[in-house]
Amino acid sequence: MDATPGLTHVPIGVLSPERFSGVLDPLQEERFRAAVERVGKAFEGRIVWNVNSTAQGGGVAEMLRSLLAYARGAGVDARWVVIPGTPDFFAITKRIHNHLHGFPGDGGPLGAAEREAYRGVTEPSARELTELLRPGDVVIVHDPQPAALCRTAKEAGAVVIWRCHVGLDRPNDLARGAWDFLRPHVLPADAYVFSRRAYAWEGLDGGRVTVVPPSIDAFSSKNQQLSEEQVSSILAAAGLSPNGETASPTFAREDGSTGTVVRPATLHGDSGTLPNDAPLVVQVSRWDRLKDPLGVLLGFATHVAPRSDAHLAVVGPSVEGVADDPEGADVLRETEAALEGLPAGVRARIHLVSLPMEDGEENAAIVNAIQRRADIVVQKSLAEGFGLTVTEAMWKGRPVIGTRIGGIQDQIVPGLTGLLLDDPLDLRAYGEAVLTLLADPARAREMGREGQRRIRDQFLGPRHLTQYLELISALMGSGEEGTRDSPAEPAIG
Repeated sequence: MDATPGLTHVPIGVLSPERFSGVLDPLQEERFRAAVERVGKAFEGRIVWNVNSTAQGGGVAEMLRSLLAYARGAGVDARWVVIPGTPDFFAITKRIHNHLHGFPGDGGPLGAAEREAYRGVTEPSARELTELLRPGDVVIVHDPQPAALCRTAKEAGAVVIWRCHVGLDRPNDLARGAWDFLRPHVLPADAYVFSRRAYAWEGLDGGRVTVVPPSIDAFSSKNQQLSEEQVSSILAAAGLSPNGETASPTFAREDGSTGTVVRPATLHGDSGTLPNDAPLVVQVSRWDRLKDPLGVLLGFATHVAPRSDAHLAVVGPSVEGVADDPEGADVLRETEAALEGLPAGVRARIHLVSLPMEDGEENAAIVNAIQRRADIVVQKSLAEGFGLTVTEAMWKGRPVIGTRIGGIQDQIVPGLTGLLLDDPLDLRAYGEAVLTLLADPARAREMGREGQRRIRDQFLGPRHLTQYLELISALMGSGEEGTRDSPAEPAIG
């Protein structure tokens, strides 16, 4: 394989955990404060390294950006490095990702040649990371791409955590094959962290398994409160609103400065701008077959458009801006082709949107505005590790229609915060769910309010950070928590 550059050190801001004092309930705030107060002694003189494969695009990068900033604000020397890769390497790791979800992906193998190619890219990164480590440092390795770094980090004297954000409730042979590929690399880790108990692999020491569901940052560019004027102005500045008013396309950046949306989104095919005066259904996700943008489009065209005046927006990142997902361009082309084949009247009510990725916070602000413009948010995934777009939409008070898979079912309480689809391939059921909420706006709004309360109680950053601090403290022998699943694991249901 081609030579690759070295590790990239990602800049991390510093955010005070105190900003959550007005968001959490008293019990949550007390526990978070107690965990933060223990940090100084437990982490003194240690660096907590996080390793993944991209600094932007996808939920892992978003979570790291905010969680590490809060960790630094709590006195932890948290750092973030990104491993390099080649197109061939990312094709292999995307295959692994798909297999972990139980899907064949590109249909290629995970044999001896792929193992050798994988090692060829990860070994230089492992050696480089080892040179940075000091005994007692902590290394959290995220997902398949850098999994090979677990062993060398452990050999260098670090405390090592393998963090897997994807999984399958009922594993099949494809998933087990991916486990076999990765297991030798991750076995040396001191702890294995999964988003759901069902995702824990066979062949791992169950005593080292911890469940830590993901979270969102309530104050990030993607999730901060926006006024109606800001929403309208941001959409206009991105070329997504027909009114053209851009008086205040602004948002608060992580460092406290004011950001302004200046880059336009791309409307594919003959997609027009989003309507001002019609209900809007939205799905935001990567251009990934497992997110099923094609099914979202066809189900709406067939079952929703003929019986309502609603519009649909299928929104994803610019495919050039997500380096570790080589299938994105193909999926976008497939979705564009499907749109072009629809009757003109239906086509005019479906909007395919790619968002600029040059500035991650600008991208997030546009997503924020689109989700707040939505009347209903959909996440009709065929497979899902957790589904942070569901979390984001619920935090914004939007009712969500999702599939009963993965972490989506941990978030949506059917009939209370949204609706769940038992079969992700049943386009009629998806259409009927959308029509049900369109026909009862009052119920939809109440679902949104209940959803926001649920996210506040279970899926914000303080709970997530507290679990990590408690786990790391226990692994270093300085924490009071004797187990890794309880009391740290939240009650989700």
